Amino acid sequence: MSVIGPRSPSHVLDNPALASLTGPHAHFAERRGRVLRYPVDVSPWLALPDEPEARDWADLAALAGAGVEVPLNGYCGDVPEDWEITFQVGGVQLVDDGLAAAPDAEAVRLGPADVPEMLDLVARTQPGPFLPRTVEMGTYLGIRREGALVAMAGERLRPPGWTEISAVCTDAAVRGQGLAGRLILAVAHGIRERGDTPFLHTSARNTNAIRLYESLGFRLRRTTSFLAARAPERLTEGRAAVPVG
Repeated sequence: MSVIGPRSPSHVLDNPALASLTGPHAHFAERRGRVLRYPVDVSPWLALPDEPEARDWADLAALAGAGVEVPLNGYCGDVPEDWEITFQVGGVQLVDDGLAAAPDAEAVRLGPADVPEMLDLVARTQPGPFLPRTVEMGTYLGIRREGALVAMAGERLRPPGWTEISAVCTDAAVRGQGLAGRLILAVAHGIRERGDTPFLHTSARNTNAIRLYESLGFRLRRTTSFLAARAPERLTEGRAAVPVG
């Protein structure tokens, strides 16, 4: 996989949750100090400053709750030594580099009434976090067969000028029919229509998905990390940070 261009420290995609929660998704933002997050029933993504200080970690602990596990998706800096890292896996961020985006005649718009079926499909296919109000983050499209929802994809983070494609999943009974690719291109078409550029995240281990995304026209922009850490029962102001890796 080839990286498109040099990585800029100031690029909105380097901290996409922060850019989203201070931009198009500001109406979702819950804030304490410089720490922002989505409501817990919308998305697990939260936003730390680019270079968080001790007071930011204290605010995060207060926002999440003492002893609570906190997702730190996309964060690649240091974690205070009194926070316990509970999960870590490498990820990749891919961007549109020539997608043949197009609407799909079989794709239908999904909304709040479809959430029970969407949650059921996610539970069976495990594409990543999808919560009861995630559908409010953007456009979600699905394909139905004999009335049943068998595939879907939609929009998640919204940094200015960009929209993340997420929750790409297909029921096992209809895999191999190209439904995921069709839905990605249909969602990408809507993103392009409003002037944004599609991007997405996935696990670096998910080689089948990466292969599909690259075949559609995505290219690797950067590596990242999917991380979770447990807040201390009592955060000591000013404790040293330790490397994630």
